[in-house]
Amino acid sequence: MTARRGGGPTMQDVGKLARVSAMTVSRVLKDDPGVSEATRERVFAAVDRLGYRRNETARSLRLGGSGMIGLVVTNLANPFYSRLALGVQEVLTEHGFRMLLSNTGERADREPGLVDGLIDQRVEGLIVVPAGSRQQHLAEAMRHVPVVLAARPPAGLDTDCVLVEDFHGAREATACLLAEGHTRIAFLGNPPALYTGAERLRGFWAAHEEAGVEPDKSLIRQGLDDAAAAEWAALELLDLADGPIALFCTNNRISQGAIRALYKAGTTLPVAGFDDFDFSDILGIPLTLVSYDADEIGRQAARLLVDRLSRQESEPPASRRVTIPTRVMRYGPQRS
Repeated sequence: MTARRGGGPTMQDVGKLARVSAMTVSRVLKDDPGVSEATRERVFAAVDRLGYRRNETARSLRLGGSGMIGLVVTNLANPFYSRLALGVQEVLTEHGFRMLLSNTGERADREPGLVDGLIDQRVEGLIVVPAGSRQQHLAEAMRHVPVVLAARPPAGLDTDCVLVEDFHGAREATACLLAEGHTRIAFLGNPPALYTGAERLRGFWAAHEEAGVEPDKSLIRQGLDDAAAAEWAALELLDLADGPIALFCTNNRISQGAIRALYKAGTTLPVAGFDDFDFSDILGIPLTLVSYDADEIGRQAARLLVDRLSRQESEPPASRRVTIPTRVMRYGPQRS
């Protein structure tokens, strides 16, 4: 038996497989002591086989809604995700929802369990920043609740998402360095399997091609997960006999690690990077940062989800992609 088209298995599907009525299935799931043990075992076997979950979303909507939306992010220690969460909360509060927040710690293996846990807590929808490129568990979640992705696009899913101009921002920031004559630019990037890492490298490379400059592959470091890893990679590059004369970093933590490396090495090089961060304007070094409104990513994701929830009784809209614009900010002494 397969799930009905347009959703997961129903209580009627479970009853048919267990050879009982839907009412009996309901009694078993409510732990009614009047149901025999044999019947109980057949119902739970059918539940397991079909992957059935009680449709708490539909039930809660009929009763006025559970009022809860799940948000899954990858690293709450990163100010970007804190701002995104604030944007989500702002819109949800306007519409009378509460937010349940989960943090994967950038571990893709933790994400399926967190998503399942939120669904079991009767959330009416999910906003997820995927920790990895495998998203089959999100396809499963979409059988039960609407899912919107933020900061990273769907991989094999037909759902809404909110993205940043990753390619454009990286190309523009790199072009600023090249226009100032910095032709040996190191690239310090997050894991290449991540959409942001791949798109920002693509933008970095495109700026070089447009300027007629060949990037030096020996100056490219990828797979950097935090500031400490970025600091170590930058120190290694700075120690090269023919090292870089500028640095490009793909997120705020990598930029901070690279700046710490410059300080330890007792040198000053221009740094370009994605994400603005606190005190970037008073560090006194040449900084070119790609800035954007992280709160707006959260707001847009929440609006898309609320809109889907409001249309559950009608034909759902086609999947939508919203892109948040970027702008380049210049700090510290710049070459005239």
